[in-house]
Amino acid sequence: METPMVAGAAVAAAALAGRYGILVWQAFKARPPAARMRRFYEGGFQTAMTRREAALILGVRERVVAEKVKEAHRRVMVANHPDAGGSHYLASKINEAKDILLGKSNNSGSAF
Repeated sequence: METPMVAGAAVAAAALAGRYGILVWQAFKARPPAARMRRFYEGGFQTAMTRREAALILGVRERVVAEKVKEAHRRVMVANHPDAGGSHYLASKINEAKDILLGKSNNSGSAF
């Protein structure tokens, strides 16, 4: 008499666990995809800009060809241009970063 009761309880427990597992899997599949965005430079500026900081600002490596620097400068500048609502301070730092990576300037040429 006890054996059928135990077997029935085991079957019921397995069915409930399976139902819960299916619900969890469906919720997992229906979640929105995680945003895979590039990480940009998230910090204040140093007093004298280094090649490392310039590369972080433009999103390139420290040792990169001039064409890539110009392309990255254009991309970042379009997003932060003062005429399009961007900051004059950020624009000057972006230009300074380009100059440092192209070897045109070694000191802080920022107007700010």
